[in-house]
Amino acid sequence: MNRYTHFKNQVLQILLLGVSSFLLSALNLTDATAQNKQAGSPKRTKEKFDFNWQFHKGDIAIKLAVRVGQGGITDTNVPVITKKDTALDYTNFESARVLKQVDWNEVDLPHDWAIEGTFVHDNTLGSQPAGSGYLPTGIGFYRKEFEIPEASKGKKVSVEFDGIFRNSTVWVNGHLMGTHQSGYTPCNYDLTDVLRYGNEGKNVMLVKVDATQPEGWWYEGAGIYRHVWLITTDRLHVGRFGTYVTTPIVSDAAATVNMKTTLRNEYSTPKNAKLVSTILDSKGLVLDTKTSLCSIEPLGTTEISQTGAINKPRLWWPETPNLYKIRTEVWENGNMVDTYETTFGVRTVEINRNGVFLNRKYYPVKGTCNHQDFAGIGVALPDKINLYKLKLLKEMGSNAYRCSHHPPTPELLNMCDSIGMLVMDENRHLSGSEQGLKDLSTMLYRDRNHPSVFMWGMENEEAIQGTVTGARILKTLVETVHKIDPTRPVTAAMNHARNDGGYSNELDVVGYNYGDKGLAYVKDHENYPNRVIFCTESTSYVSTRGEYVNDWGKTYVSNLGKWQPDWGPLPGEDWADIVKYPFLGGTFVWTGFDYRGEPTPFQWPSVSSHFGIMDVCGFPKDGYYAYKAAWGDKPVVHIFPHWNWPGKEGDSVTVHCYTNCDEVELFLNGKKISRQKAVPYTKLIWKLVYKPGKLEARGYTNGKLVTSDVVETTTATAQVALNSDVEVLKADGTDVAVIRVAIKDAKGRVVPTAANLVKFSIEGPGRIIGTGNGNPSSHEPDKASQRMAFNGYCLVLVQSNKQAGEIRLKASSETLKGDEVVIKVQ
Repeated sequence: MNRYTHFKNQVLQILLLGVSSFLLSALNLTDATAQNKQAGSPKRTKEKFDFNWQFHKGDIAIKLAVRVGQGGITDTNVPVITKKDTALDYTNFESARVLKQVDWNEVDLPHDWAIEGTFVHDNTLGSQPAGSGYLPTGIGFYRKEFEIPEASKGKKVSVEFDGIFRNSTVWVNGHLMGTHQSGYTPCNYDLTDVLRYGNEGKNVMLVKVDATQPEGWWYEGAGIYRHVWLITTDRLHVGRFGTYVTTPIVSDAAATVNMKTTLRNEYSTPKNAKLVSTILDSKGLVLDTKTSLCSIEPLGTTEISQTGAINKPRLWWPETPNLYKIRTEVWENGNMVDTYETTFGVRTVEINRNGVFLNRKYYPVKGTCNHQDFAGIGVALPDKINLYKLKLLKEMGSNAYRCSHHPPTPELLNMCDSIGMLVMDENRHLSGSEQGLKDLSTMLYRDRNHPSVFMWGMENEEAIQGTVTGARILKTLVETVHKIDPTRPVTAAMNHARNDGGYSNELDVVGYNYGDKGLAYVKDHENYPNRVIFCTESTSYVSTRGEYVNDWGKTYVSNLGKWQPDWGPLPGEDWADIVKYPFLGGTFVWTGFDYRGEPTPFQWPSVSSHFGIMDVCGFPKDGYYAYKAAWGDKPVVHIFPHWNWPGKEGDSVTVHCYTNCDEVELFLNGKKISRQKAVPYTKLIWKLVYKPGKLEARGYTNGKLVTSDVVETTTATAQVALNSDVEVLKADGTDVAVIRVAIKDAKGRVVPTAANLVKFSIEGPGRIIGTGNGNPSSHEPDKASQRMAFNGYCLVLVQSNKQAGEIRLKASSETLKGDEVVIKVQ
């Protein structure tokens, strides 16, 4: 063997393994979890595939290997991955050396590389100024080495990506598995034939992500930003999204449970199978069992229908989200070869000309529209952060969540099922193309068992609303939905052309994004007697948390309502329309949280929206209390602005108040100003002369004092205070503590104008994964160990490692007393 041939074979080994064994040992890339749990198990396994990936930011030239004769490479699909903008020609001795220079960083998923970037002033990044948050996207590569046990040979092994933004390409062991354009629908690849099992060697997965082109006009991130799963089954198994559960007949005495199960036989011989479907309650008690026998032809698929029952069912409500489960078992020759679980709820939904009826009772929808990003982490949200956001919305009184404007991560729907939150699940594009219909169908098959999903949305404010072509496409989409899931109504969020081109006639429910001035939905309710109407968006109130003067230089908007869009009412006042016109069914407010991009009414340097009821960190704005008062049962009095106005002594100041009490009495420094009767869903306003001190509002219902609110003039900033939402984290490498940081004076009162820089240090089995402060004009990096407070507050996110122990997070700021929080990891 000559020197060239010997070197060529060495390079081939490197290509098949990805990088040298030296680099592998240094980065410890092997994930043994999957092999350990799968070994010897005859049933289905679903392993989280999130840990121990490598990431390379930037493009990599890939040159496919070619046949070079005897002893050479014969697999034409082997990708050669090299340094930036350099294609490796394995036949060239010199170019092969770049394998040692490739710059890969170890990451865990979910991962959003865009949020790690630096803001730039470039209007080409989005469909409008700051439309993509001025964070560059581009192209990136992910790779992972993993082992598959010998016991998995002969089974079916697939990988499921819950979400990649976007335009992804996947190779495994050099074999091209496929591409997927959508950044919001999952993709799945069968790896069975290309894997190496047991002693055959390690496997290499390579994923290219091209996030150059956006899908929306908001911040969308970049990367493998949702979970990845490795799924192993017998070749006789339940298909992907293979169960469909409905409860067509529901009464107090019993509920009928229809179960459709898709079985796949991927053997080359026919199979006789037994399907056992068991209905369980939340405690695991067996309620009913159905058994069916079937024969499936080689490489065939069959659907089996079964009907069970639940006696005295506990209905699913947002207030009492009762859940059931179906345990599906597939048997062959006395052996159980596959198991599959489906969570469902017993409930009925009807939307008609009189409103929304859940379980046959009128049920007004108190909803918010939401994009999926959050402070510090972009769109790569750990499960805990999704749950945190939902809990904040529930605490405000919301009972519904609109996925704007795309299918959500599946974990969010699981959470909505379990904590009780109705969901409007939304398709990304009005597209009748093959890919568009495939994306829609994937959303439907994946999500149709969730009791939280009460309506499907086909699109949002598409330009072709009301056109003949748009109506044809919409008709195709609606027919697709009715075929796959005939149990839920279909809507589209429309901001124009609702009465043109027959477009609205294709919908079960016509969605109104704002009623236009003059309440168009009220007029249309009378003009179109057969039309069912729902308010898919009602209010786009613009405000910056803690700001009470419009500042066009800093791009801040006052919470006192001195500037507002002309297409929607003020916070809370939109709910007055729902109460007055119950046929609207409810509303979705734009939005629950601020989000990156779309900074209306500003451009640069603003990089985030101002629409949220809460800011991007989840800190409430004043308008939050308008909805808490309108939607909640507890007494609410909230007065604003803050009472720190040096230099304005003697000036006229307006005091605003949101309340659900009958009357509110205002006091300044113990002196009564006046007592006002409240008008439901409308702010109370007082004008008075500013004097530093204590402003107090007392709320009365039926003549009794039921609640109060106080704002005080504070002294100078003196201390940093930390408040973690949890005291204990799981040692799983994914759990997160949300730690709110407040700047306070010596008496422990939050200083509402504080802008101190806070620095963080951490000890123990945890790490800081992001920071934020809710300032829509902040260009500070989210991935940092420090953050400026914005109007008294900032936020730090701490994620656990996989080791037990104690995390100590310390916060310090020059001239201020620091603070420390201790979190157990177990």
